[in-house]
Amino acid sequence: MRFVLFVSLPLYALDQLTKQLVLRCIGPLEARVVVPDFFSLVHVTNTGAAFGAFKGKNILFVAISAAALLVVLTLLLRRRRADTWRDLPLALLLAGILGNLTDRLLYGHVIDFLLFNLHIRYADPWPAFNVADSCITIAVALFVIQSLRKPQGAPAGG
Repeated sequence: MRFVLFVSLPLYALDQLTKQLVLRCIGPLEARVVVPDFFSLVHVTNTGAAFGAFKGKNILFVAISAAALLVVLTLLLRRRRADTWRDLPLALLLAGILGNLTDRLLYGHVIDFLLFNLHIRYADPWPAFNVADSCITIAVALFVIQSLRKPQGAPAGG
């Protein structure tokens, strides 16, 4: 559990710190260009889910986040032994869920501030996101990678 806390707590703190800086230093709909035509810091609020889907459903997402938090905590507490490959994505997921859930409970919306312009059709610019969103995305990617890995001791396919 120490490993999970070692990963989750600093990422949760970073998420909340960066959002506080955005609230104090960047006005709504204002942009601070960091890399011209590629990356800006913005102050965007989101009452929905990824890509702004299901806007105005903050209470629904509070409930979903609380349920997800309980699932992650249950998985972490019921483990038989430490397993970094399993614990790392759970730690990232825990940090991400806590970060966005905190926003939803405190402000009634999630604060997004990282805005990339990837010059990709239909994603120009990419929707703004935050540290918690990044943690969740990386966790999901790690879960997918884990699901594709051959279990140890499994016979070679033929």
